[in-house]
Amino acid sequence: MVSVWLTYFLDGKGDIVKKSIEAFNRLPWYLQVILGLVGLAVAVALAIPLSWLVEILWGYVLQLVTIVFKWISSWMPAGKLFSWKAVFDAVPKIVERLPLTLGLTIAGAFFGLILALVFAVVKINRVRILYPIQAVFVSFLRGTPILVQLMLTYYGIPLFLRYLNGEFGLDWNINEIPPAIFAITAFAFNEAAYMSETIRAAIQAVDAGEIEAARSLGMTSAQVYRRVIIPNAAVIATPSLINSLIGLTKGTSLAFSAGIVEMYAQAQILGGADYRYFERYISVALVYWAISILIEYIGRSVENHMAIKAPEATDISGIGGDR
Repeated sequence: MVSVWLTYFLDGKGDIVKKSIEAFNRLPWYLQVILGLVGLAVAVALAIPLSWLVEILWGYVLQLVTIVFKWISSWMPAGKLFSWKAVFDAVPKIVERLPLTLGLTIAGAFFGLILALVFAVVKINRVRILYPIQAVFVSFLRGTPILVQLMLTYYGIPLFLRYLNGEFGLDWNINEIPPAIFAITAFAFNEAAYMSETIRAAIQAVDAGEIEAARSLGMTSAQVYRRVIIPNAAVIATPSLINSLIGLTKGTSLAFSAGIVEMYAQAQILGGADYRYFERYISVALVYWAISILIEYIGRSVENHMAIKAPEATDISGIGGDR
């Protein structure tokens, strides 16, 4: 029975989903907010058992990676000057920190994309007061190193919270804030500064005729953005956003400066144990390379699904474009 209903919903034969969305849009805004919060609470509640399943599956994947690379390292030479055995033996221990690296990447990209959309809309519409603030802020983020921004966030947010505690008598425990919060904040703002220009260019590339047609149908500005501009701009911006995601994945290696033991920090720890730093850096480089190739493959699949025609270029794996 469940499979029948799933088929009914997913194959497009039923109008239940469409009618439900239309009914939801007709509700007052405060009811939409309440129902949205209830839906979010249900999603979080359902995600708790799902997290257990993901953790179990990740445990099996990690065991498989350990077995494979230990077998490979057993066949590798272990020289005094350079050891291939040390290169492959470290990969499973570095992969243990992969979920943290991916978490920083996904969270930074998600919040960065939201901020980038806001920055782009403010710049396109030249919103009074907000436009000069956005221009200076984006210029600062694009003109300073991400490591400096990470340190400013790491030390600046606690300083600001201490000020609020002293000024307003608040009791926020600053020491309980996870360092990952500071890293995600820095990565999100840095990504927003660069992605905002990509999104701005994509929005301005949308055919003006489609926008005018939507407005002639009586759509509000919000509806025009949601139903016409954003879907079309997403097709144009996707290739550049995928490249930004790859860059952010590699940029998370700077999180070690905030005391976060992600993959790069794990490689440093392993190198300090036996002074095989060069081998460990090769190990973590191979892992980052594999992740970048996977993201690029997923990006190409998304582009093909969206029928995006991009110029032929050599991809990150060095193989080249589709043949």
